[in-house]
Amino acid sequence: MTIAVDAMGGDFAPRSAVAGAVLAAVRDAVPICLVGDRSAIERELRRWGSPDGRIEIVHAEEEVGMDEPPTAVRRKRRSSLMVCAALVRDGRAAAMVTAGNTGAAMVAAKLALGAIPGVDRPALAAVFPNRRGRTVVLDVGANVDSKPAHLRQFAVMGHFYAQEVIGTPHPRIGLLSIGEEDLKGNELTRYASKALAATGLNFVGNVEGHDVFNGECDVVVCDGFVGNVLLKAAESMAELIVGMMREELLRSSRTRLGGWLVKPAFANFRRRTDYTEYGAVPLLGVNGGCLIGHGKSNAKAIRSAVRRAVEFSAAELPAKVRDKVALLRDEEARLSAERARDGRRGGGP
Repeated sequence: MTIAVDAMGGDFAPRSAVAGAVLAAVRDAVPICLVGDRSAIERELRRWGSPDGRIEIVHAEEEVGMDEPPTAVRRKRRSSLMVCAALVRDGRAAAMVTAGNTGAAMVAAKLALGAIPGVDRPALAAVFPNRRGRTVVLDVGANVDSKPAHLRQFAVMGHFYAQEVIGTPHPRIGLLSIGEEDLKGNELTRYASKALAATGLNFVGNVEGHDVFNGECDVVVCDGFVGNVLLKAAESMAELIVGMMREELLRSSRTRLGGWLVKPAFANFRRRTDYTEYGAVPLLGVNGGCLIGHGKSNAKAIRSAVRRAVEFSAAELPAKVRDKVALLRDEEARLSAERARDGRRGGGP
């Protein structure tokens, strides 16, 4: 299962991307296609070492900068992002991983792979730690504005991601709002609540921000504006808590002794809240695997992202989402036809 890694994406490219790819190839035995400027990649491989037979270099003479608009990939057809997406489309790679320009990565994936029939808006799905395990939240940034039908599609995709990748047998799906009551929220959440209730999934109703972390639901659905704010706030809070705990543990000789005693627990806590342990978030709704990492991803984060890409590909999510969305679309058509028929009967002579 070969994974295409964008060697030119991220704040520390190509060094971090190449180092992470080497770690994945050596320690996890994952075949890698490193995509980007050949001379730059070869220079980094000499630094880190290249496992024979596990890493292939695919040259791409262009790259999309972090500060460029997402549409830049349309004119940079030989960018590392577009070449990665083309490798997935052509079956040479099972999925692609990038820490580069998020918007450009999404455009590249949609152009090369296409959206799953019935999915109007692909969504980014992030995984948050909770008291009992993990919570999938989507969308976390792909769509600033969404409609109720889009949130319903996010619910379907989140259901299968939680079930097939996270391992949650019967995912509980909640709609992020400002209160649990159906009447709470804005116009989008009020209409979306009805749409989600009709999916046949395990929809538990509206949930609030604290439900993301308390383990009361397994999938939280929201629009990309709210989801991205939630994601950035959670990342910042995790870093703040770790930093504050470190400061307190090093404050005196007494607390340093206590810190030494709780060091294993502190290390476990860091792992549960460290984004590099997860590595990247998948773009759900396209015909193939596209995982997007943080711009400041280090080698560990890239390696983790490659592992997530392997899990995603093994789950065959696009096919499952396609089938469920098709069922929902057929059911909508049937109900619409029934309503139209009933209307004609009621309006007759």
